[in-house]
Amino acid sequence: MIYFDHAATTRVLPEAAQAAMKTMTEDYGNPSSLYQLGVQAAKRMGEHREQVARALGCQGEEVYFTSGGTEGDNWAVALAVHLGRHKGRHIITTAIEHAAVLQPCKELERQGYEVTYLHPDASGRVRVEDLEAALRPDTVLVSMMLVNNETGALQPVAQAAQLLRRKQSAALLHTDAVQGFLKIPFTPKGLGVDLLTISGHKIGAMKGSGALYLRKGLRAVPLIRGGGQERGLRSGTEATPQIAALAAAASLGRERMEEHTAALTDLKAYALETFQRGVPGLAVVSPGDAPHICAISLPGYPSQVVVRWLSDRGFCVSSGSACHRGKASHVYAAMHLSKGVRDGVLRISFGPENTRQEVDQLAQALLEATRDLVPARG
Repeated sequence: MIYFDHAATTRVLPEAAQAAMKTMTEDYGNPSSLYQLGVQAAKRMGEHREQVARALGCQGEEVYFTSGGTEGDNWAVALAVHLGRHKGRHIITTAIEHAAVLQPCKELERQGYEVTYLHPDASGRVRVEDLEAALRPDTVLVSMMLVNNETGALQPVAQAAQLLRRKQSAALLHTDAVQGFLKIPFTPKGLGVDLLTISGHKIGAMKGSGALYLRKGLRAVPLIRGGGQERGLRSGTEATPQIAALAAAASLGRERMEEHTAALTDLKAYALETFQRGVPGLAVVSPGDAPHICAISLPGYPSQVVVRWLSDRGFCVSSGSACHRGKASHVYAAMHLSKGVRDGVLRISFGPENTRQEVDQLAQALLEATRDLVPARG
């Protein structure tokens, strides 16, 4: 198997798996218990929080553990509208957000909120000018992802923060940084955001782990009520094995980020050049600003058919976000691609273990696909 779908999920790093196993079999106490095993577990939790905070470039008290990116995004949207409930009922987001942001916004629309969806240009990037035009005195939330999960396009989050400050807007700024964390350099303070979401299984940690950054000073309300864990904001016994794995993966990612970024940037450039040279008719939909994601298309060849064809030959690529489950991508639709190009889009996402030889093999497979498969009509 040759795996080119690291934007969907990643293999758990051995160090992260070892950290989780140690927590499950040795440091397995409940952090809320008062005896030594529980006290030790609570101490470990504090250490893990600091590890994740160092990788993010923030304070430990600003990190709240979650079950992943979807929960973090939902929490951020709900928290922002709650805090702004006396200021307005207008939200700005983008048409290319993950469903974990779009679906909560759709629900809020049903509750009477007004949501403005910023559309990207042909490169897959939204424009700050459009945000400025959409901003209103009653805007309470701007949610803009850092790196698009289907194109790799970097969005102008820092510029959005500058605009909000210049306009003295009361809106909170949230960014889904799931695909940007440990792939591109940033800190929450450097971006100027109030809320920021990360996910563990995108960086070599376990599924079911993640974190939400809450800027110090925000008067947050509980997401889950109960025993008061996560400083009263997210009750429930902590998922200590997942948290240990997240901390281990975040620490390793921080140490290796510069090396991995350089390697992935080089590999992606080689891949795009190889695909264009070796596969007649192939179109580059987005070269991606992030080092690990690009989008290509075989116009006339439906992507779902190509994905299955490649899978039968041992290649793992996707037609977009894994959350689409075969449905048409709202991201590519928002970019106003021609139907042939849009229907043939493939997302290729790289990991540190991928090689040029594997890229060559994929290029050859794509060429063979265009020869073996029958193009769609129209």
